[in-house]
Amino acid sequence: MTPPPLSRRNVLAGAASLGSAAGLASTTAHASPDPARHGRDAVVFRDVRLPGRSGAVELTVLDGRVSDRPAPRGAKVVDGGGRLALPALVDAHIHPDKTSWGGPWVSRRPASGIAEYCEQDVELYHSQRRPVGERAYGLMAHAVTRGTRAMRAHADVAPAYGLAGVEGIAEARDRLADALDVQIVAFPQHGVVRTPGTAELLARAAREGLVDMIGGIDPISFDQAPEEQLDLVFDLADRHGIGVDIHLHDRDEKGTRVMRGIIDRTRSLSLRGRVTVSHVFCLPFLAERELRAMAEHLAELDIALTTVAPNESLVLPVSTLREYGVRVGLGSDGVRDSWSPFGDADMLHRAHLLGWITDVRLDDELASCYDVGAHGGADVMGLPRADLKPGAPADFVLVRGECLPQVVVDMPRRDMVVHGGRVVARNGELV
Repeated sequence: MTPPPLSRRNVLAGAASLGSAAGLASTTAHASPDPARHGRDAVVFRDVRLPGRSGAVELTVLDGRVSDRPAPRGAKVVDGGGRLALPALVDAHIHPDKTSWGGPWVSRRPASGIAEYCEQDVELYHSQRRPVGERAYGLMAHAVTRGTRAMRAHADVAPAYGLAGVEGIAEARDRLADALDVQIVAFPQHGVVRTPGTAELLARAAREGLVDMIGGIDPISFDQAPEEQLDLVFDLADRHGIGVDIHLHDRDEKGTRVMRGIIDRTRSLSLRGRVTVSHVFCLPFLAERELRAMAEHLAELDIALTTVAPNESLVLPVSTLREYGVRVGLGSDGVRDSWSPFGDADMLHRAHLLGWITDVRLDDELASCYDVGAHGGADVMGLPRADLKPGAPADFVLVRGECLPQVVVDMPRRDMVVHGGRVVARNGELV
């Protein structure tokens, strides 16, 4: 996780890639869906509008995917009421195990540096009456009602918790299986090397198939054992056929040195397409030539990046990176935890913040912010884009809005959330 933010600069540019979409309402059920057959029923969403197109259309969903075939007789009909349909969003970086969401207010104390935040994490963990699974479920369910279709959830793994964070998020994931796709990262917030016992817990999580990815954190500045941490993390991922997602907060040469180590190991272990680096605060400070050289290496090895857009100086230079084909996703980071009282797991709000801190003004720039939150996150997680073209997953939201740029600015209520062709939330509540 990253400490709370600061400021503002225009680093987003280029046209959005959101193409045709589709979009709320009350339902007229011609056939009741069988809950055991997720997305198997045919559904027609009538009177919906698509971004960039005039007039209303019908959107047909077959077997959970958008279809250009006629709907079969007896298909369920959903009236969109003229609402705008937009691709559902993806939270590419969130910490649901840490949250106090839905519980009593937590008063925070000053903290300086990751070690002190970690101490307060442990205190908050022990003070919570609700187990991780319940707290994580509350936050993840809330994210669904705000239009999130998938998330990559980082769970703290340390002797202070054992694997309780991993197990709690897995419990919440299972409860939301029909509404949310979840990847779990075993995240060593307390350090891989500096905290004895953590490496063994990471190995166990990987060996027992409990996680999709192994994490790391600031191998130089925090763990102070760059070679040892990176070797251990990459070896576990390679041996168990899972991915890597490393937090990197360093803003100077330490950060670029770690990036070179990540690039070298990704290449030597043939982990192309299975490595992500989160935050990467060193990249915005690189000279243009160095940034482009780094982007070439990242694109060559298909190393993905995520940003939580904390402020103008630390947000990733998204447009330059995507110009080279680097996958870049957007995330919430921590939500109402010991690190910060802020956060809401609403990815439309996060897309709005991305536009705010980068000082965008033009329609295509605003649409690009949404694109990063929807398709960028899907790319990072290796999911098909929910672009509402034939064959795409029928994951979308329906809102009252004039156009996509206006939605990014005004953040209207998500009147309906659809996942796999099924309505999973309506008017801010799970169905």
